Amino acid sequence: MERRAFRLNGFLALLVAIALAAAAGLILLNGGMSGLVPAIVLGLVVLLMLTGFAVINPNEANVVQFLGRYVGTVTDTGLQWVLPLTTKRKVTLRVRNFETARLKVNDADGNPVEIAAVVVYKVTDTARAVFSVDDYEEYVSIQSEAAVRHLATTHPYDSHEESRTSLRDGATVAEELTTELRERTELAGVEVLEARITHLAYAPEIAQAMLVRQQAAQVVAARTRIVEGAVGMVQLALNRLAAEGVVDLDEERKAQMVSNLLVVLCGDRATQPVVNAGSLYA
Repeated sequence: MERRAFRLNGFLALLVAIALAAAAGLILLNGGMSGLVPAIVLGLVVLLMLTGFAVINPNEANVVQFLGRYVGTVTDTGLQWVLPLTTKRKVTLRVRNFETARLKVNDADGNPVEIAAVVVYKVTDTARAVFSVDDYEEYVSIQSEAAVRHLATTHPYDSHEESRTSLRDGATVAEELTTELRERTELAGVEVLEARITHLAYAPEIAQAMLVRQQAAQVVAARTRIVEGAVGMVQLALNRLAAEGVVDLDEERKAQMVSNLLVVLCGDRATQPVVNAGSLYA
């Protein structure tokens, strides 16, 4: 939708305006009353030319309208001259960012969480940014909050399944949020460069309960790893004893040995061994 507007070098146009003004003055001085009309015409031309000047800063654009009609966009920096009697609206092309408010929403499991995100964006189509929406900054802000809410409701805060994405999976969630925001803001001529979660926590009313739950889950996971390692070590010990013929144990003694080793390896406190100085079967 954006197109390039007609423009001239502002300094060249300024020289032309000065020359016309000087010519009007000379005509008025030399021609007397007979030169009044030409001088007035040249003066009006100069006044019209003065309405066409615009100063364009780096990473900035001017959206030009003539009597309500969009005639183009000027992005060349410096002093520029466009069609006279036009209105010019400045639009920044700089990379901008903002952080959404901390939103309280329910995640996919129904748990209330607090979430916020930072969004980095820039305007790529000035015509859409000006004419497609009332205020593209407010539009991006509202759409960002809507996207963050939608993201939070489609993923759990924490997932105990490897195939399920959770809000704590930073890279995956950021990519999904960025993609959704790009689709939402394309209408406004805005490109979202990056969107990332900056704040994620359980709501205060359930934070303590969820902390206990997480601690319990970590304890279970740790115990599971310990048991897996202990079983492997016991199996290795029995196989080495049998392979090297160190001792020949019956099934009952094997079971007792396994029990003792598991107690030693899986216990959360230091064990104190009891040495049997008598017979093995005493």
